[in-house]
Amino acid sequence: MRLFSDTWLMFKRSLGLTFRQPAWLIAGVVQPFVYLLLFGPLLNSFSGMPGFPPGGAFNVFVPGLLVMTALFGSTFVGFGFIDEMRHGVVERMRVTPMSRTATVLGRSLRDVVVFLLQGCILVALAIPFGLTINPLGFVVAFGLLALIGLMLGPVSYAMALVIGSEDALAPLTQAIALPLLLLSGVMLPMSFAPDWLRTIASFNPLYHATLAIRALFNAQFSSPDVITGLLTTGAFALLSIFVASRAFNRRTA
Repeated sequence: MRLFSDTWLMFKRSLGLTFRQPAWLIAGVVQPFVYLLLFGPLLNSFSGMPGFPPGGAFNVFVPGLLVMTALFGSTFVGFGFIDEMRHGVVERMRVTPMSRTATVLGRSLRDVVVFLLQGCILVALAIPFGLTINPLGFVVAFGLLALIGLMLGPVSYAMALVIGSEDALAPLTQAIALPLLLLSGVMLPMSFAPDWLRTIASFNPLYHATLAIRALFNAQFSSPDVITGLLTTGAFALLSIFVASRAFNRRTA
């Protein structure tokens, strides 16, 4: 019970700090909306080609944008944590009995809430372009996006804790985020990729998450992509929380 109460306290604190600067919520939607506005219409000419997933251009593209929002909304959170470290937050945490897992989980859940709100805004903006959604598929898809946040956010916090410098964290974060993005098929479906690239992409959990969310938006609940995406992201999320908790226990003991 203590883990839950500590997580709730950390979540409320982190969310309160975020909503004091609501501009970040809107700023996180700007880049995906630019892609939606300027790149999405280009996919209409691909939608009838062999190998293009069913559902229409925007039902293929918007799920990819949601995954991209979750990716960037989770992998760069370590920079804010380094600022907290600089102001002595971690030092003060050492003398409290708060669960170290809760410090990771509470912050990560705050990040999840933020990019899910951004995702809702993005979906609302995409409907006039031709996006169609299934209500149940929408709910399950956003649950999967939450798992992406819990998979990537704790790792970002752990790296920030260990590295402690924005200058060192920036290239490492880019080196991780860029391959994950390119191999997830968020911009163009990986069905157009050569076999060797699809084989490499199959080891990327975001690739399976993207396929799952596209299936969910098209109400394809029996698709094996849905089960694979949920199991893959869920397993990696548990592993990420465990690894980050170990790192926090060691550094703040």
